[in-house]
Amino acid sequence: MPGENFPGDRIVSLVEELEGLIEEAKTPFGKNAQMKVIDADVFFNILDEIRMSYPEEWQKSRRILKERDELMASAAAQADSIIADAQQQALTIAGEQEIVRLAQQQADDIRDRAQQYERETRYAAEDYAEQVFTHLEENLKSLTGTVTRCRQQLNEGAAQQNGQW
Repeated sequence: MPGENFPGDRIVSLVEELEGLIEEAKTPFGKNAQMKVIDADVFFNILDEIRMSYPEEWQKSRRILKERDELMASAAAQADSIIADAQQQALTIAGEQEIVRLAQQQADDIRDRAQQYERETRYAAEDYAEQVFTHLEENLKSLTGTVTRCRQQLNEGAAQQNGQW
């Protein structure tokens, strides 16, 4: 970001200043071109500034690293929380589905028992009705036989009486 100082910017600037100091320095007469004459006071002043900048830059770097670690820890904690919530919701949903499944199973069992009871009751009622009708039919046959005999006796008794008169 423009205008914002990043850790190390000050040190980089001072190192560039040292490079400039060396590049602009003159070579001594008759010496190797690799050798340069520089102002020792300027060199040591820049070096002192670099040394003083280290703690500041180091602290900024440590602060940035600490902030990064805190952000990472916060993100990890938030992710763990989201995962835990999702797992809890999954368990809740699974539990609810299990409750629904058990309720459906119980309803099916109750319906099956009710249907079995209805069949057994109907069969028992039909058997009972058959027994009652059979008994009634036997009683009616017996009564019919009795009525027929009584009528015959009556007719025989009447015929005998008619023959006596």
